[in-house]
Amino acid sequence: MPETAPARRARARKILAALARAYPDARIELRFSTPLELLVATILSAQCTDERVNLVTPALFRRYPAADDYARADPSALETAIHSTGFFRAKARSITAMARALVERHGGKVPADREALTALPGVGLKTANVVLGNAFGQDALAVDTHVFRVSQRLGLARSDDADALHDRLVAALPRGSLTRATHLLIVHGRRTCTARRPACPVCPVRALCPWPGKTRP
Repeated sequence: MPETAPARRARARKILAALARAYPDARIELRFSTPLELLVATILSAQCTDERVNLVTPALFRRYPAADDYARADPSALETAIHSTGFFRAKARSITAMARALVERHGGKVPADREALTALPGVGLKTANVVLGNAFGQDALAVDTHVFRVSQRLGLARSDDADALHDRLVAALPRGSLTRATHLLIVHGRRTCTARRPACPVCPVRALCPWPGKTRP
């Protein structure tokens, strides 16, 4: 018999509680001090590890402290500064276009509004929610590759589209838990529920997981 929505929500609460006990240190790993810094770091984190981004951003943030600095940046200089994060030309174009829009539409300030953020060039729902949840303290779910994989294995939501999965997962999770849930699902995906060979025998939510592909000792 298919799981009812109330049953799924109840199981989701148990999953989050178990993950919180297993990963009390779960938090965002990108380092930032302002909403703009987090926005730039999140753009750089596409197809790149947070660790690598954190190696690049200290010097980058010193060189470009404001949106106007990115908007007026020499393309080759910006590309060189972010080269090691990969896809540096596309990322440089995204950051420059985003910054120009910030200057033109918001006086260089990052808006604390999802619709305004996703209207910026290069800013999708995931990036917007990372900023809203971590720079502005809002309740926001960011569906990255780990959240996408783990939430489907756990049977909390299913979709081939990240934005559609976001909406279904939000409906399954407790209100007020979304930012924390993002951190917990990401760290679980990195440390235990990995893509290739998840550590199912030691998984803290094994008993709550319906995934048929569980690994054995």
